[in-house]
Amino acid sequence: MDPNAVNFRGGRDSQEASISPPPPQRTGSASSLHKSGHTINHSHRASFAENLRGLPPSPRNQRHPSFTQAAIQDLLNHPPAPRQHNPRFAGRDWRDVAIGELVSKDDVSWVEMNTSVEDATMTLLKNTASNVVIVRENAASLAPVSTFDYNDLNAYILVVVGLAHPSDDLVELYDTIAQRAQARVSIPLRDIQPICRKESLVVLQGDEDLAKVIEVFGSGVHRVLVTNHNGEVVGILSQLKLIEFFWNEGVNFRVIDDLYPRLLRDVGVGSQQIIAINADSPLTEALNLMNQEGLSSVAVVDSVLNVVGNISTTDVKLLTNATSLPLLQNSCLHFISVILTEQGVEKGKDSFPVFYVNPYSTLAHTVAKLVATHSHRMWIVESASPSPSAPGTPSLGPTVLVPTPSSSQTSLTGTHFPSVPPASTMPSSHHLSGRLIGVVTLTDILNLFARSTGLNPSDPSEQRARRRRSSSSSVRPSIESSRASLDIRR
Repeated sequence: MDPNAVNFRGGRDSQEASISPPPPQRTGSASSLHKSGHTINHSHRASFAENLRGLPPSPRNQRHPSFTQAAIQDLLNHPPAPRQHNPRFAGRDWRDVAIGELVSKDDVSWVEMNTSVEDATMTLLKNTASNVVIVRENAASLAPVSTFDYNDLNAYILVVVGLAHPSDDLVELYDTIAQRAQARVSIPLRDIQPICRKESLVVLQGDEDLAKVIEVFGSGVHRVLVTNHNGEVVGILSQLKLIEFFWNEGVNFRVIDDLYPRLLRDVGVGSQQIIAINADSPLTEALNLMNQEGLSSVAVVDSVLNVVGNISTTDVKLLTNATSLPLLQNSCLHFISVILTEQGVEKGKDSFPVFYVNPYSTLAHTVAKLVATHSHRMWIVESASPSPSAPGTPSLGPTVLVPTPSSSQTSLTGTHFPSVPPASTMPSSHHLSGRLIGVVTLTDILNLFARSTGLNPSDPSEQRARRRRSSSSSVRPSIESSRASLDIRR
């Protein structure tokens, strides 16, 4: 059973969290789970009156726990997954491990510049290992010239349905692509390259060591192509695959493993600059938000900023069928229910992926969730607000920026999916997480790993700025003006 999934078997009163077996003890690491309970001094004998009345022992004989009750319960409900160690890495310095040892040629899928977007999408859907296909000029070429991933597919879908926000110089191109798609004319990848603004294509040789790639990833690059000496692509290494490596093999690398028991608030990772979407907002707003900001996922929050779910660009695979287009005009909360239904079909059970941690979560707990959910980020929350009428008081005090709703939405024709109640009226059982106060990403963690071993990755904000798309027609208040800011799209 997925340790980061909560099963639902009924309503609010019957909600149960499936508890996985406790993970094996880690070498040289002290699990925070063993520090969480009250320690009672047994030298004190409770009085007869105390025993008779069933009163708890005197507070003098109790030590206050270092974690909040919510943090302890979260650890109990979702313990880190067991790590699978590979003996071939035992006794080695991770900086001497070659990049080529972590990749497989089976993860490489090719398309050509003249491949249609439809065929490229089918290839992408089949490549679940890396969630990307490599684009070359023609079938005879060995040199990669671009990639096609779910961020690109998201951008293309928005253009086709007329909901994108192009800059003035791209309006004509966007209109042409939309008209050709609606006329069912095949569109090659070459023609949509201007709408797929992506990070630079980074290529490294397989005999380079991990010290090189962790500096690249810690600087904000999400993936690298790995080649042999002949320039042939032999694998794709992503941030997530490297995080999985350090999670499974961390016990072999003491500098890394010593970081795992520490709390997020103590290691200083994460950011309070957050972009989220309101649960009642149309799905198109979330897709546009990710497209314009260069994000792979966005938090979905209710009216008092409790995290109610997560939408990622990978989820657009559920929109590749024409019959699913009416989903675009439904709410983000409704789309989350569709995502959960699809995952239930795939896994044979109803489950709710846990995409959040809190400041008292250990780094190990956070990395385990990232690995289990294959996510690029975890949302940092504090204790949940009990109801929309009684918002909690955030300890970090982010400033909430609420832009006006977009006026560029286009009405879509087709069968309407069943509606769901507004997020503000949902019962508190849906508020499983807490008030959104921050975010921690794969880049943040790999940057920490790099710095802790004496490496010097560049500032990740430079890569984030390159991925961010500007749009003159979209409403986007500046989030750089405040260190602690929360941009909520309604």
